[in-house]
Amino acid sequence: MPSSAYPRAAAPLDVPVVDDRAPSLAAAQAQVLELFDSAAPGLRRYVQSSGLSAEAAEDVVQDAFLALFRHLRSGGAQHNLRGWLVQVCHYQALKHRERQARRHRHEAAPRWELADVIDDTAESPDAQLTAREERRRLVAVFRALPERDRQCLSLRAEGLRYREIASTLGISLGSVAKSIAQAVGRLSRAISS
Repeated sequence: MPSSAYPRAAAPLDVPVVDDRAPSLAAAQAQVLELFDSAAPGLRRYVQSSGLSAEAAEDVVQDAFLALFRHLRSGGAQHNLRGWLVQVCHYQALKHRERQARRHRHEAAPRWELADVIDDTAESPDAQLTAREERRRLVAVFRALPERDRQCLSLRAEGLRYREIASTLGISLGSVAKSIAQAVGRLSRAISS
């Protein structure tokens, strides 16, 4: 009887199926660690800019890198991994904010304020008060921006090029340029007022 006539043995459930083209475990680990060293700080700031606490941002970033490792081990595409991470972090942050909002509806928990976390470097109390008010105004303007403008501006601040932002968010290059220009204009007007 030909060998194809015999039933195949089932693979154990706890062993992940790995594509032959997938990088080895050591290669995937090295690639993820290298990317973690260069991209994690910016991803944390990006996630925090969406309103999550530092601890929640750390969780989101860690989950994204774990997903990246799984993605690489399963033979997933390796182009624009930085953009892939930003997209995963974005969606994880949205999910985390939704869970957080549900919890806040049931609890009266204090809200995290970005302006309260930033260190004051001004010398006199008057200068500290002025700087704090200016930061609060900028944070308020930033939070009032449309979601797409906030995303584009945050990604650009993290060093992504317009094309990478467009690819990550799934929008056109012109939309990225327009969103960034609008966001910068509104923030500039807030600073000058």
